[in-house]
Amino acid sequence: MGRPAGTIVGVSAPGEYEYAPLRLPAGISRSAAAQLMSMQADTGGWELARLQAFADGTRKVIMRRRMRLSYLPRPMI
Repeated sequence: MGRPAGTIVGVSAPGEYEYAPLRLPAGISRSAAAQLMSMQADTGGWELARLQAFADGTRKVIMRRRMRLSYLPRPMI
């Protein structure tokens, strides 16, 4: 059984950025996905590193942020 849609796979930290891959289900509209990314940027300092849209409507999103010593929350999904 696979993991639920819209979940964080894991956070990795190669170099000076840390990355968080997300999978968005097909039912999320483009504007809702943009709102979600905006909330991630506002709350945790994340920015969009890569976005892949698939033919079935799902999206693979890679969020990144600079490594910091202070605590910042992970993406909310």
